[in-house]
Amino acid sequence: MRNFLVLKEYFLKYKFRIFLGLVALIITDGLQLIIPRILKYAVDGINAGEISGFLLLKFAFFILLISIFIAFFRFCWRYFVIGTSLKILELLRDRFFSHLQTLSFNFFNNTKTGELMALATNDILAVRRAVGIGLVILTDTIVLTIASLIMMFRINMLLTFYVLIPLPLLSISTFFLGKALHVRFKNVQDAFAKLTDKVQENLSGIRVVKAFVQESYEVYNFKKYNQFFVRENMRLVKIWGGFFPLLMLLAGVSTAIVLFWGGRQVIMNIITLGDFVAFTSYLAILTWPMIGIGWVVNLLQRGSASLGRINQVLETEPKIKDLPQALRITRPLKGTIEFSDVHFRYSKKLPYVLKSIDLKILAKEQVAIVGRTGEGKTTLVNLIARVFEPESGAVLIDGKDVKNYRLKDIRRRIGFVPQDTFLFSLSLKENIGFGNPEIPMERIIEAAKVAQIYDEIMEFPNKFDTVIGERGVSLSGGQKQRIAIARAIILNPDILILDDALSSIDTETEEKIIGKLTPIMKERTTIIITHRMSSIKNISRIIVIEAGSITEDGSHEELISHGGMYKNLYEKQMLKEKLERGF
Repeated sequence: MRNFLVLKEYFLKYKFRIFLGLVALIITDGLQLIIPRILKYAVDGINAGEISGFLLLKFAFFILLISIFIAFFRFCWRYFVIGTSLKILELLRDRFFSHLQTLSFNFFNNTKTGELMALATNDILAVRRAVGIGLVILTDTIVLTIASLIMMFRINMLLTFYVLIPLPLLSISTFFLGKALHVRFKNVQDAFAKLTDKVQENLSGIRVVKAFVQESYEVYNFKKYNQFFVRENMRLVKIWGGFFPLLMLLAGVSTAIVLFWGGRQVIMNIITLGDFVAFTSYLAILTWPMIGIGWVVNLLQRGSASLGRINQVLETEPKIKDLPQALRITRPLKGTIEFSDVHFRYSKKLPYVLKSIDLKILAKEQVAIVGRTGEGKTTLVNLIARVFEPESGAVLIDGKDVKNYRLKDIRRRIGFVPQDTFLFSLSLKENIGFGNPEIPMERIIEAAKVAQIYDEIMEFPNKFDTVIGERGVSLSGGQKQRIAIARAIILNPDILILDDALSSIDTETEEKIIGKLTPIMKERTTIIITHRMSSIKNISRIIVIEAGSITEDGSHEELISHGGMYKNLYEKQMLKEKLERGF
């Protein structure tokens, strides 16, 4: 149960509300214990023929009054305890989501989205049940068990001892079955995470599924995940399904004992008929805590298993974070970028993606990086914004290691257009101004014009207020790329990185965008990664990366005359364009 320690601060925050709820719960339990006493006096009076109709009416009125108070205090404990569990759920979910925002890209590369979705929904819901209704049942079990036994001891001590005979078996069963419940519920949650991830992946790629007519195959795969989830649930049900009947069996044994021994004692005048009725009522009240033990074990074990999974994420430290004395960036960067003997690989088990990179890009210099797919171009620029960190060597901006800057400061100074364009299910205006929601509309319009997307936006029914579908599904690839370009340049970054940002745009539009971007690029350090050589002929410096190393560095004319890989790539692309135009 150490997993629940993470909730300590939340319980302390709402301790007054929880205290009020538990007090109301204890009062409710106490009022329930009064009713059997009233029944005792009523039955004894009726049995002796010494009770009047007025007294019976009085007893009935007391029971009605107590029932009203029970209803009131039951509302109170539900409002305070269950309501507080919802507030704790809110805080835990906020903390979980906030922590996810701090984690490095490697974490998300190695963790499936469906698993995180399962943690944020199903697992946190299991925690809420444990701290809400679980806390109530636990308190109920303790209070009602102790109070009922005290009242039963007062009626007849020997009969009470007989009733307790089945309890050791209950304790042993709870101990062993509780451990099995914990393990099996954890397996259920893992299976649910896999099922969620399968659904999320399928829906994200539904267009690919339909394009390749793989609906039947996907349904078949989903059935396997669904069947696995059901199998794990059935393994859990086998234990939980046996636990509950066992509790009822033990309760039935206790009732049979009371009926036999209690009935004999009534016949022998050791106890009165009223005592027997009251004892039976207290046993009925005690039966709930006996059943409640099973619920408590189930809820707490489920909550503990879920919190264990959540804690694994909360205890994950971001691999890339601010150093204790990280520098704030309070003025624009000059934009000088330097790589000093940089080596990088994504894992110790994988080969190096970048090897012995030594490169200096001057302030406000425009540089193009080219190379075949998978040579390390994107990885290189990702090191600038500390998306990843080099295994050895250093990346410097304005002469200082990027590790010495505050993460959010350095990233705000870099305008990045990734090759995998991601748009949110928001309006076009909100997507372009995503980096600063307070940005004025005139700047949004200006950025859209630079990115050559303004005219197309104005053709939409709601113009800039048009809400695009998930991941911008209602837009073409070129439109999405141009919105991403507008989103990057609107923040007026000191360093602009375009990672294959024009790949989905036709040549004519590309020339217009480059024409609009040229004055902007001259005011800041700009790095362009591209596979389209025609778009970078006029860039003063082109860097060629091959097998993770820089093999060529110079202008277009210099690299052509050099006769290396750049010339080979350029000539192949020119030939391809001629073939497409039909000479």
